[in-house]
Amino acid sequence: MIKFKNNALFLLYTLILGAIVGVIIWGFLRVMNLGIQFLWEFLPSQINFPLYTLCLCTVGGVLIGLWKRRFGDYPEELHVVLGKVKKTGRYPYHNVFSTLGSALFPLLIGASVGPEAGLTGVIAGLCSWVGDKLKRFRRELTELTEIGLSATLGTIFRSPMFGFMEPIESDQDTVLPKTSKIVLYFTAILSSFGVFILLNKLFGVSMGMESMAAEKQDIFSYLFAVPLTLIGIAAGYLFFLFQKLTSVLKGKLEKYIVLRASVGGLLLGIAGTFLPLTMFSGEHQIGVVMEGMKNIGAVMLLAVAIIKLLLTNICISSGLKGGHFFPVIFCGVCIGCSVSLLSGFGAVFCAAVVTTALVGHTLKKPVATVLLLMIVFPPKLIPVMIFAAIAAKFVPTPKALLSE
Repeated sequence: MIKFKNNALFLLYTLILGAIVGVIIWGFLRVMNLGIQFLWEFLPSQINFPLYTLCLCTVGGVLIGLWKRRFGDYPEELHVVLGKVKKTGRYPYHNVFSTLGSALFPLLIGASVGPEAGLTGVIAGLCSWVGDKLKRFRRELTELTEIGLSATLGTIFRSPMFGFMEPIESDQDTVLPKTSKIVLYFTAILSSFGVFILLNKLFGVSMGMESMAAEKQDIFSYLFAVPLTLIGIAAGYLFFLFQKLTSVLKGKLEKYIVLRASVGGLLLGIAGTFLPLTMFSGEHQIGVVMEGMKNIGAVMLLAVAIIKLLLTNICISSGLKGGHFFPVIFCGVCIGCSVSLLSGFGAVFCAAVVTTALVGHTLKKPVATVLLLMIVFPPKLIPVMIFAAIAAKFVPTPKALLSE
């Protein structure tokens, strides 16, 4: 009877935790969007200044560098957060509020990163704090933190199944947790996701990637999936190459936090001045690319993708930190649309296969990759996406391209 009460109480806490996660994520993204509207829509409409982008990004980089020198080089990247939770069963929470600032400021100045890195660190810290305060469940602290991270990922990417699989899918084997733990995972994920959707409806806002409509495909399109997969894997190689180069530069400037962030802001401003599509996470620009791909042109789409892959790594290494998932997805869509214009095959089909191969090669988790992207691309393409994700996992990345 006592065990039943404890389990029921833990389930209730998990439900409440999920709701809190949903509120935090919604609030963070809402503040981010309002800040971006003010800095990138309202102010430019009031100030006719040709170098606005360059100045805002550079000044923003300097301010972010000063902030990080005072509060630390946060947020930590997603794999670092997950690694610490897996190793120690907890995540430090003494710097939660400064981490929120560190995660928000780069997004406001248009850095080519996503919000997932900062939010996962904040939620992991919150879960550890809750576990410390609720002595009754101190033994379940690791589970509580992992569940909170799953709810965070499922809500940020609007994919509950991705939130469930990403933290537990290893590079070699995927071991599902016990049934009772699965119930707790989905209780938190659906609670968080439900609160997030409810707040969107109540306040009349829409935050997230839009799903693409299906196209008619013939047998030749599916045969074309093989070269498309190879193109996506090649783009993955390019991502790792840029990651390696920028990490080397970061190592040489490790102590110069303000200088690194300032240079990152300057390079972001230069790229954004000439190629605005390289800025921001890319989540909302996917629709722009799909609708205007013919006007943008194949060469320009390819240039945007390559520069954005580089710029994402520059931002992360320089201190304008965030996640790389959304930018990489955007780059895959750009490359797929470029190939579509050159080959004549359907844009959605090309974008789906290239993006899946690119994300799959960088993530090395086929199931999580497909679950993440199935909310963007039509369900009828899931079989060919599974093929691309599996192929991308098993095509090795040269060790010379991997950062230590």
